[in-house]
Amino acid sequence: MSSHVLKRWEPENPAFWSENGSRIANRNLWISIPALMLAFSIWMLWSVVVVNLDKAGFQLSKNQMFWLTALPALSGATLRIFYSFLVPIFGGRKWTAISTASLLIPALGMGFALRDPSTSYPTLLLLALLCGLGGGNFSSSMSNISFFFPKAKKGLATGLNAGIGNLGVSLVQFVVPMVIASAMLGSVGGEGHTFIKDGVEKHIWLQNAGFIWVPFIILATLAAWFGMNDIADARASFADQAVIFKRKHNWLMCWLYIGTFGSFIGFSAGLAMLTKSQFPGINPTTYAFLGPLVGALLRPLGGWLSDKIGGAIVTLFTFIGMTLAVFGVMHYLPHGGVGGDFYGFLSMFIVLFALTGIGNGSTFRMIPVIFLTERQRAAAGKGEQAEKQALAEGGKEAAAVLGFSGAIGAYGGFFIPKSFGTSLELTNSVDAALYCFIAFYVSCMVLTWWFYARKGAEMPC
Repeated sequence: MSSHVLKRWEPENPAFWSENGSRIANRNLWISIPALMLAFSIWMLWSVVVVNLDKAGFQLSKNQMFWLTALPALSGATLRIFYSFLVPIFGGRKWTAISTASLLIPALGMGFALRDPSTSYPTLLLLALLCGLGGGNFSSSMSNISFFFPKAKKGLATGLNAGIGNLGVSLVQFVVPMVIASAMLGSVGGEGHTFIKDGVEKHIWLQNAGFIWVPFIILATLAAWFGMNDIADARASFADQAVIFKRKHNWLMCWLYIGTFGSFIGFSAGLAMLTKSQFPGINPTTYAFLGPLVGALLRPLGGWLSDKIGGAIVTLFTFIGMTLAVFGVMHYLPHGGVGGDFYGFLSMFIVLFALTGIGNGSTFRMIPVIFLTERQRAAAGKGEQAEKQALAEGGKEAAAVLGFSGAIGAYGGFFIPKSFGTSLELTNSVDAALYCFIAFYVSCMVLTWWFYARKGAEMPC
């Protein structure tokens, strides 16, 4: 057996945890985080690239551009369904290295394709779908990290992994506008393109948006391969993990995670194009990174708060706040082509992003508690061996649900930008889409209160 495979792993054992467990778990966490950050950057590349396509000579309609921002979320969410179950099959170290290396495909592909404005639209659509490889990584990464930490520390650990990993969304929206503005890669990057703005000739190197990530992806792949571990006891077949599809709380938590992470990734993908359509005088790339930055930074806070006061309470108040914030967004939007306040609009979106980050952390704190408690209840009074088995089964089920709910939640990244586009096309306003979001958040509030937060709830957590 490889030296990277941990034959004994007992994070709930205090002596084991203090002697070796904490050090090993934290090493795996701190290698996982930058790999996940790069995955999010690749996943959200099109949210920045699309608003600059016209400057590089690409002539696309508004609807075509909305599709390019939405498709990575669609493919990423679908890949997450499969990635959810791969860590117990392949091992966390191997799969982290393989999935990180796969990011080279869209990074290099976009680099070469964006050199040439005659690149066909179907090719751009294919590259948008391939950026979903970055989205898929989240489910396997969260599943893997959940195995390493004891129940009392899972909230903070998964919050750090996901929260700092989510910073990849802000990173790409901050870095890409800078790197495409100069020939920083020299002859390796290729020639730039010329465009005219306010009567002044300017240049853009849009291909740098893909090429810039290549060396970092290679470094992260090597770090995962040589520095991470596989846990022998965490191995499980797909059939072993498929039991989650029979668990009611799996589906309930998927619904709630659409509300939190689906909103985070959907608003991240669609905000730049929404800003461009509602406030045409504003450069959306100047501000697009702020909301995802706040949401990502606050995700660990959501996990930490949930460790202290309970995930259900934090989640409930998060959805109440999100509902109010959407009303705030509507208040500051222009209506009928008049009115509107961009800075009020931006402020409300930053509040929304902050709440999604906290909710992402709290929902992912709820999941391990729910499934460990459920298995422990079933094993109560059946002896020490049954209780030990319940811990193992609860951990495997929780890891699978973390991954699967992450997959389902990611579909919000497709539906939110498409909802904006459809609402604009049919009503010339985004209000219809925003009212749908409000109705959905209210349903999440009711589910959270009834099953998890109220006195006498079925599964307080």
